[in-house]
Amino acid sequence: MLENVVEFFKNLPDKVCVQCGDKIEEQSECYSSNCEKCNAL
Repeated sequence: MLENVVEFFKNLPDKVCVQCGDKIEEQSECYSSNCEKCNAL
């Protein structure tokens, strides 16, 4: 069962910025939908 959960999270698509479409480097405590570049604007 645990292997299925790990595989699920490994196979999730990359998170992308809603404004520019760039890939977001996710951190466990971050729920932002914008990349750092767009957050600075």
